[in-house]
Amino acid sequence: MTSLVTLDYVAIGLYMVLMAGIGIFFKWYVKDLNAYTKGSGALPWVAAGISNFMALFSTFVFVAYAGIAFEHGLVSVTVFMGTVPACVIAAAVFAKKWRRSNVSTPVEYLETRFNASLRQTVGWVGILMRILDNTVRLYAIGIFLTAVTPLSLPMSMILSSVIVIGFTLYGGLWAVSIMGTVQFIILLFTSIMLFWLSLNRVGGFSAIEAQIPEHLNWFNGPKGQFFWLAIYYLMIIIKYNENWTLIQRFYSVRDEKDAQKVGYLTAALFLVTPILFMVPPIVSRMLMPELPDKEMAYVAISSLLLPPGLMGVMIASMFAATMSSLNSEYNVVASVLSKDVYQRLINKNATDQQLFMMAKVASVLVGLLVLLGALFIDDFGGAFEANKLFTGILAIPVGIPLVLGIVNKKATPGGAMLTIIVGSITGITLNALPQYFSWELATTIEVIICLVIFWASGLQNNGNAAYRERVRALFQVLNSPIVDKPSVDRNFEKALKYLYAISLLFSAVLFIGMGLPYLDQLSGTLSIASGIVCLLIGGVIWWAMRKNEPEDSVQPPHHPNRMNKIKTPAD
Repeated sequence: MTSLVTLDYVAIGLYMVLMAGIGIFFKWYVKDLNAYTKGSGALPWVAAGISNFMALFSTFVFVAYAGIAFEHGLVSVTVFMGTVPACVIAAAVFAKKWRRSNVSTPVEYLETRFNASLRQTVGWVGILMRILDNTVRLYAIGIFLTAVTPLSLPMSMILSSVIVIGFTLYGGLWAVSIMGTVQFIILLFTSIMLFWLSLNRVGGFSAIEAQIPEHLNWFNGPKGQFFWLAIYYLMIIIKYNENWTLIQRFYSVRDEKDAQKVGYLTAALFLVTPILFMVPPIVSRMLMPELPDKEMAYVAISSLLLPPGLMGVMIASMFAATMSSLNSEYNVVASVLSKDVYQRLINKNATDQQLFMMAKVASVLVGLLVLLGALFIDDFGGAFEANKLFTGILAIPVGIPLVLGIVNKKATPGGAMLTIIVGSITGITLNALPQYFSWELATTIEVIICLVIFWASGLQNNGNAAYRERVRALFQVLNSPIVDKPSVDRNFEKALKYLYAISLLFSAVLFIGMGLPYLDQLSGTLSIASGIVCLLIGGVIWWAMRKNEPEDSVQPPHHPNRMNKIKTPAD
């Protein structure tokens, strides 16, 4: 594989400038914890949905799933599709409940639904789980950088971690969401470009079918077996619905309908994009069958087909995917550490400014812990196996009380706690005995045990009248439509649209500038075409804004906290 050259670093530098500009923009507006971790409850649903999509997969897809694609082909898409039913169920069943709960953190409602002990348990175990999950993401981007730069894997992860932590500190959830939307555009166009170049290089799907026909089988290999897929889909449904980032997006938009739109948009993006991501590593199997590390398949094919400059854009888009994911994760974990840990256990009278500062400190702490864990991912057999193992052991027992507690009012606090304890012990024990229990069987037993304990606890009557009244009142709120719908300052909304336009125009310059030296090649033509599309979309947004604002230009609100002034119909 070829290393990055000066033009590639220029492309990456331009991308970083764009992201820094977005972060600085939001630093002017985000001055309290509500805006930092919840977006003041007024995020646009499109931005929330796209950024949620970006937050849920990261470069992990281009390492772990790409390794499956290289080895077994389109079954990687089949495995990837487990995210679709998970997001559809989230939108149809849980989105309204989360938005109506009016929480500031995903575990906050557990104290009312169960008790303070369960809230703390789920909070602490959830933090551990999120840290373990994110070590895989950081490891994945390290793999990418190691393949194309002189950096070692540890140095690649350290550099990536420093950059991600730095961007997380600016702008909070607003910056994360808007960055995610812009990053999605860059990722989408670069992925389409590599998809087209890959098929063109080998002669299309017909050539793949002639040389490696088994790779076009949607159920090829061990991961295509019905039992494995069924359990994996079930695990992903639980994991995604207890994912703090997804829950955060639901309670950060204006109302229940917007929350459902976030879930359905995320599902739609997961439905249409996997084929774009997985075909290039399949082609790399044809062009580089002796590739020593299958998880390098995507970066290897990128290095082979993309010229200097455009390879930098690809690396930037890969970094975009991971940065969007880690930004979101660090932000939501910081919200739990500040509200559910710091305020509840250390400083009950903490001011909003103290909580805001604690959230930023927590973001740095989480980032450092993720970096520490990422250094040991190789010991677990690579990115995919590590992610699967962590999810099976922790996500299931913790996720069932968190997710089902918001729709099932009969389960008791004792049953929820027992679900976590027995489920975790079961997962650890069974996965420690692979000679007796396959991953599929171990996960099946763990899920059954957790569901039975949680459901059975609701068969007994809880004698505490105060508890029953508290749960009744909570479910009354969860079943009642929202009346007061927050919105942001009108000047900020206008400035936000200009930010989108400028970001698209900047992206257009990036694509066109990197494509011009290779105008006589297909890669250059595709890059320029991508830039023209970005230019047109950005130009339309800019023109529409200027048309609606004929006399005065949009200026940032005079007071830095204007974004936090929530307007309701009663104002």
